[in-house]
Amino acid sequence: MTLKIKKLFIAFLLLFAMQLSSSQSFSHEIGIIAGPVAYQSDFGERYDFETNTGNVGFGIGLVYFMNFDYLANYYSYSRNNYFTNHFKIRAELSWNKTGLNHYGQWVDDSRTSVAADKLRAHSGESQNFDLGVQLEYFPLSTGALNRGGDRFGPFASLGVHYVFYNPDVSTTYGDQNPDNSNNFYPSWEPGSIDATNGSTWSVVGSVGVRYNMSPISHLIVDLRIQSFFDDYTDGLDHQLDSNKTNDWLVWLNVGYIFLFD
Repeated sequence: MTLKIKKLFIAFLLLFAMQLSSSQSFSHEIGIIAGPVAYQSDFGERYDFETNTGNVGFGIGLVYFMNFDYLANYYSYSRNNYFTNHFKIRAELSWNKTGLNHYGQWVDDSRTSVAADKLRAHSGESQNFDLGVQLEYFPLSTGALNRGGDRFGPFASLGVHYVFYNPDVSTTYGDQNPDNSNNFYPSWEPGSIDATNGSTWSVVGSVGVRYNMSPISHLIVDLRIQSFFDDYTDGLDHQLDSNKTNDWLVWLNVGYIFLFD
């Protein structure tokens, strides 16, 4: 797992270096983003407020943007081209981590059953490394934003990320052995607990806005929803009727973007 992540990180840096050394067909942007992550998994109760506010972690990432505004300065056909004036390509390497606990009516203090005790004793952790690409759409002109004509630039994006997940499972019930199924909720199917490292694809969509601070710097606020193609990113797939979706997350990140040709 660690070796794969290192290889992907090196590949990301090589791709970034190749883009910087390419001919002056594009302009480039690099930045850093960070913010809280609300993890929506098999921990807790669906649509429960405490679950949504309790299972919150943190994410951080490096981002690279390729935009086509530079083309308009050299090629007349690009000045009125809709794609070059309204789209950017975004590459990202990011990491997020969230501590997970059960919330909702099934772990309420009023419940004194063995099953409730097992749920309360069960906790986990999600940890994900992402490498992916998104296409960002700006309703307003990217050129006007980059050259200072517009202060704000709203955008929406859609893309795919490949995710390496590394969950952790623990319990304070019984012998506290996470490999002992008797320490966990009795209604779960065998194999529901699995903290094995793995990898999967995900779909990422977001909406956000940029603020033009100067000709070479932007602030960015981005609200993301990411849906995984796997239900074990949190180490739990309890397979009950209430488990209707794979794991997903919401990430509100704020970042600083540096622009250069």
